[in-house]
Amino acid sequence: MRSGQAITIIAAAALAASIGIADAKDKVKVGFIGPLTGGVSANGLGGRNSADLAVKLRNADPKSKYEYELVVLDDECKPNVAVQVATKMAADKEIIGAATHYCSATAIATVDVYHKFGFPIIVWGAVLPDITYRNKYAEVHRVNGTMINQNDANAELLHKVGYKTVAIIHDTTDYGKGHNQYFTKAFEKLGGKVLGRFGVTADQQDFTAELTQIKALNPEVIYFGGLTPIGVRIRAQMDKLGIKAVFDGTSGIVSDAFIQGVGPLAEGVLAFREGAPTEKLPGGKFFLEKYNAQKYDNPPEAYGAFAYSAMSMILDSIEKVGPDRKKVIADLANVKDRDSIVGKITFDDHGQNTVAVITKYVIQDGKFVEWDDSEYASGKRKLPGQK
Repeated sequence: MRSGQAITIIAAAALAASIGIADAKDKVKVGFIGPLTGGVSANGLGGRNSADLAVKLRNADPKSKYEYELVVLDDECKPNVAVQVATKMAADKEIIGAATHYCSATAIATVDVYHKFGFPIIVWGAVLPDITYRNKYAEVHRVNGTMINQNDANAELLHKVGYKTVAIIHDTTDYGKGHNQYFTKAFEKLGGKVLGRFGVTADQQDFTAELTQIKALNPEVIYFGGLTPIGVRIRAQMDKLGIKAVFDGTSGIVSDAFIQGVGPLAEGVLAFREGAPTEKLPGGKFFLEKYNAQKYDNPPEAYGAFAYSAMSMILDSIEKVGPDRKKVIADLANVKDRDSIVGKITFDDHGQNTVAVITKYVIQDGKFVEWDDSEYASGKRKLPGQK
């Protein structure tokens, strides 16, 4: 080989290498936190997969400025664990922002951590109003709605159906206590009467004492403010004690795991959640097609679309202002009518998105069915005591 040819080959190789280097994108880390183990892990895994999908689709987009890496941590739906993992993530300066928390107890426990570290997060599932409204933290945002709207819709449906008396069982976390507070206010405003309130712990197994007292009160409805694992146990033990009241749950039981856990006893259970059903969201069809194409081991569950939207918003901000936490926080503060698969998102001055739509569900034939589309709404089927 002549020297001139060798020089030409070397130059071509160098040029190719330089082009490759130019084409390589800077790597940026983003985070996800949710309950990947424990009683509500189905929701956490669905949320994780949905956030992962947002990252995968962004990395596949040739217009994306960066290559994103998703860091995933498990909060176990336990406040003490959540504070540990939130601190670990927020302290890692390479992670620019995160989609965080399904459980209200973990979300409210960690807001001070995110504020301390100047770490921008978007809550994707937790509904306690205090998460965004207790403090005015620029770092904290939420794409899903709060339990206030949820309980207003719940009370209105019970009133419409003709129920006037309720007994409340709620877990003693901030989540359960919040639901007790907001449901009571909404139900009593409409003329309903709360016959009794019973706080239970998240790991309680036996509810015989509470349910025996409730049976003596003879309410038309048992309102449950808590998550799937306790809800399954209470519904099963209601049956053993012969309690025929309607079981009325919050968004905490909107999960396939609840139906699987109670089997036929799920029939006629009520539940409420912010936002439209996934398939009816503006981008719901797109989201479900892309999600199913990945062949994840778990379904997205009720809040998967919100986790996807939260992560997409973080990626949008990084694309716009660069991988800088302060700039991302500033960009999120100005979100107005931003498109997402769950609809237009606008953050108020506390970082809260207002989700006007509340979906009313009843379990019919082993599925969560929108109330208005159900045979219970049409009168073809009747709930216990339904007028």
